[in-house]
Amino acid sequence: MRTIWMQLGLLAGVLALGAPPARSARCSVSTSGLNFGTYDVFSPLNDDITATINVNCHSGSPYSISLSSGSGTFAARTLTNGTRLLAYNLFLDSTHLTIWGDGSAGTGTFSGTGTGSNIATPVYGRVPAGQKAWIGSYTDVITITVTF
Repeated sequence: MRTIWMQLGLLAGVLALGAPPARSARCSVSTSGLNFGTYDVFSPLNDDITATINVNCHSGSPYSISLSSGSGTFAARTLTNGTRLLAYNLFLDSTHLTIWGDGSAGTGTFSGTGTGSNIATPVYGRVPAGQKAWIGSYTDVITITVTF
């Protein structure tokens, strides 16, 4: 079993590639950006956005994708601006019911089988409404781990 790690940075609420795509003889991983944009403290609506993790493994190769907890915990991921915090989370499903983590603490992981080309897997991000946030850029770092 091999594992690929990839650091992703969340900058001002942006999930963006923080390192070049990790490569091995059998699998590679890359991602699109996840930009929460400007958080409106007065909006009653959650700030929801979708990104993509692309995994390319040889045809028939099983793999799984897990995400680190970042600055917080899986249940309470946090974007930080100095000592200021903004809660957010990443989910496996568009209903935001299953937190994407490493399989511990009630979180889920994604499993698939390689096809020899990119398989796009959506990441659903949410910044809950009703938070008292200060003006500024909030950051976090998430590590994507692909095990195959």
